Amino acid sequence: MLLSASLIWGVAFVAQSAGMSFVGPYTFTAVRSALAAIGLGILVLILDRTNMKSKNTDKKVLWRAGIILGIVMTIASNLQQIGLVTTSAGKAGFITSLYIVLVPVFGLFIKRRPHPMLWISVLVALVGLYFLSIRGDFTMSRGDLFVLASAVAFTFQILLVDHYSPKVDIIRLNLIQFSVMAILSSVPMMLFEQPKIGAISDAWLTIVYAGLFSGCGAYTLQMLGQRRVEPTTASLLLSPENVFAALAGWAILGQNLTAREMLGCALVFVAIISSQLPWRKWLGKRAVAPEALPVEAPQTGA
Repeated sequence: MLLSASLIWGVAFVAQSAGMSFVGPYTFTAVRSALAAIGLGILVLILDRTNMKSKNTDKKVLWRAGIILGIVMTIASNLQQIGLVTTSAGKAGFITSLYIVLVPVFGLFIKRRPHPMLWISVLVALVGLYFLSIRGDFTMSRGDLFVLASAVAFTFQILLVDHYSPKVDIIRLNLIQFSVMAILSSVPMMLFEQPKIGAISDAWLTIVYAGLFSGCGAYTLQMLGQRRVEPTTASLLLSPENVFAALAGWAILGQNLTAREMLGCALVFVAIISSQLPWRKWLGKRAVAPEALPVEAPQTGA
């Protein structure tokens, strides 16, 4: 589920960049969020009619989780979109993927300590993402700083999903999240951009993909997947979105991959495979102190 979400996000990254040719960042986020909320609302109605809705969800917890996630995602998505105005997609993809380091670091403060071998996987993935995305000197522009701030916000989103996803109905949680995103993003949209219907219709394909496939599909898959995978491993499985973006450009658009970029792709996939190996079983329980083991997430195997 997490790898599937990463694949969808990889293509969505291209859609987000293309959409900026027609509309502003707040408009793109607001409209794609509204479309995602509509799609999720229809899905909730279908599940309710077929008696497949969750019956054990605490509504107070659900609304609190949805509103908090919606606020965090509004900040993360808009910062990323603003950054894409002035920075390249490749560099933005690399900076956003820094959450694979930030998640385990921030997780230490809430006693979610990953296995030491996962730190090695994180470093290998970072090197791979650097080879894939960065060319020439790495300098920080204003757009890069916006994207870096979005990476911090996405880190909190991953940790919050890890906390709330086992407790509530996933579809409803995602519905509230995107509803909050649509409402909050529409305020700066109307204040600073005042979009026209014609511009939005010109960007309809990118908005539909980002709203329905990325919003309804990928974020639901992320929440379902994180019910069974601890945050650090989840961040590794979500990180190859720009790898998939590069491969999609090669397969669909005929864009060439250099040897450096192919090495980067290979390193990221090696890191993902490494993160899924049963290191605790192979190295023994003494490799990690008892208090360092994950509390909620079960151990994953190869």
